Amino acid sequence: MIVEERIYVLHTHVNVKEYLHIYSTEGLPVQLEILGGFLGYFTTELGVQNQLVHLWAYSDLEERRRRREKLAEQPAWQACLKKIRPMIMTMENKILIPTAFSPLPGALMTDAAAGSPATA
Repeated sequence: MIVEERIYVLHTHVNVKEYLHIYSTEGLPVQLEILGGFLGYFTTELGVQNQLVHLWAYSDLEERRRRREKLAEQPAWQACLKKIRPMIMTMENKILIPTAFSPLPGALMTDAAAGSPATA
C-alpha cells in the first residue's frame, strides 16, 4: 500500500470555500469513481494559509498510474480542472509508505472498479 499526499496552496485572492465547492461537487465525484482509496481532504488552520491537503491510497505505483491516466481521460474531470487550476498557486505530491504499525487497515482502500476491498 502507498499513500499519495497532494498539497495545494491557493492564490491569496481565491476564496477557499468557492474552490472546495467546485471541487466537491464537480471533481471529487469523478475521482471517487475512478481513483478509489480516498482517505481525506483537509484545510489548514495554522501554518501555511490557503493550503489544502488530500490523501489517496493505492496498492502500488502502477495502480496509481493506471487510475490517474483513466481520470485524465474523463471530460468531467477536465472541465473541473479548467475551473480550479487557475486558483492553485503551488502543487506538491509525495508518495508515502505506511509503517507496519500505521493505523491504515487495508479495508480503507476499496477497488473502485470492483467495489471490493483492494489488497495491499
